[in-house]
Amino acid sequence: MNDITLLLTNFFGLFMESAPWLLMGLLVAGIMHELVPVSLLQKHMGKNSVGAVIKSAFIGAPLPLCSCGVIPAALGLRRSGASKPATASFLVSTPETGVDSISVSYALLGPVFAVVRPVAAIFSAIYTGLMVKWFVKDEQDISSSSANPEKVEQDSCCSSKAPVQEPVSSCCASKAEVVAPVKSCCSSEKPAAQTSCCDTKVSRPAPAETSSCCSSTQAESEKENKVVQIWQFATGKLLEDITMWLLIGLTLAAAIQTWVPVSFLTQWGDGFLAMLVMALIGIPMYICATASTPLAVGFLSAGLSPGAILVFLLAGPATNISTMGMIGRELGRRSLIIYLFCILTASIGLGYLLNAAVEAFNWQSFIPTGEGAHHHGETLNAFYALCAVVLGALMVRNSWQAAKDKWFSGNNMQSSCH
Repeated sequence: MNDITLLLTNFFGLFMESAPWLLMGLLVAGIMHELVPVSLLQKHMGKNSVGAVIKSAFIGAPLPLCSCGVIPAALGLRRSGASKPATASFLVSTPETGVDSISVSYALLGPVFAVVRPVAAIFSAIYTGLMVKWFVKDEQDISSSSANPEKVEQDSCCSSKAPVQEPVSSCCASKAEVVAPVKSCCSSEKPAAQTSCCDTKVSRPAPAETSSCCSSTQAESEKENKVVQIWQFATGKLLEDITMWLLIGLTLAAAIQTWVPVSFLTQWGDGFLAMLVMALIGIPMYICATASTPLAVGFLSAGLSPGAILVFLLAGPATNISTMGMIGRELGRRSLIIYLFCILTASIGLGYLLNAAVEAFNWQSFIPTGEGAHHHGETLNAFYALCAVVLGALMVRNSWQAAKDKWFSGNNMQSSCH
C-alpha cells in the first residue's frame, strides 16, 4: 500500500511539474499553426536538406520547451509542413537544452556543463536529423513539387500554356468579350467558352480589380479571432492526440522513481557500462532539461563521471515513452529506430569526449560535486498546481467530448440500420 501511495505521489508530482511546460508547448504549437505562414516553414524546415536540419537544430535549442512541451510543438510543425529530418532535429535540440536549463546548469553544474550541454544538444540534433534524412524516405517531401515545375503546370487547372479548347479544361476561364488581365493567374490567349464553371452571367465581364481568378472566402476567414483559433487548436485535437502517450509516459516515469533506487544507477562506475545504463534509464524517463539538472548533481556527488552525467542529461530529456509514441505515429517506425539509435550513440560518444576533455584540460575544478536540490517557492508551487488543474480539466473535457461523440455516432448508426 505504501508503494502505491508513493507511486501516485510521484505521478501527480511529475504531472504538476510538467503541466506549465506542456501548456506552453501547446501554446507555441497553436501560434505556429495559426500565425506562422506555411511558406516560412517550407522555406526553413520543409526541405529535405542539410540546411533545414541545421536550422531546425538552432531554432529549437533556445526554446524553453521540455520533453513534454516539445511534443505538441513538433506535432504542429510536422502537420504544418516540416520535413521528417527537420522535425527529428527539432525534437532533439529543443528538450535537451534551452535558455532556462542553461542558466540552471551554470548554477548547479558549473560553467563546463553550461557550455557543453547546448553544444552537445545541437550536435546530436544535427546528427539525428542527417541520419533520418539519409535512411528514411520522406513521403511528405514538400520540395518535390518545386523541383518539377512542369508537373505542377500540367496539374494546374489554370495553366496558360495549354490551349483552351473545351469548357471543361479550365475552371476559371474568363468570358469571350473580356480581355484577361496580365495579373490574373488564369489568363489564356484565346477567348474562353461561355460555359466556364466560374461564370455567373454570360453578359457580365470579369471584374477588373480581381487579381486572382478563383475568388473565395479565405480573405474573410483570416480576419477572424486568432486567439480563439489558437486556443481551439492547441487544447482540442492536438492535446487529444498526445494525452494517452503523455499519461503512459508519466506513469512509467513515476514507476522508475518509485522502484529504481539511485544506488542502482551509481553502482556501475564511470565507464561504458555506466554510460549505457544511464542512457537506457534516461530514454524512457519523463524528465525535462531543467528538472534533470539537480538530479544530475546527485549523481555527480555519488561518484558518476561527468561523461555519464552528460549521457543522462542528453538522453533523459530528449525522449520518453510519449515522444517515442509520437515519432512512431507521425514519422514512422523506421524513423523511431534511427532516432533512438542516434540518441544512444551520440550521448555515449559525447560522454566519452567530455571525460577525455576534462582529463586533458584539468576541468575538474570547474565541475562542482556538492548536492543540490530543485525546490519551488510557495508562489511557484501554487502556479504549478493551477497549471496542473487546467491541464487535467482540458484532458477530461476532451475525453468526455470524444466519448460523447462516439456514443452519439454509435446510436445514429444503429438507428439508421433500422
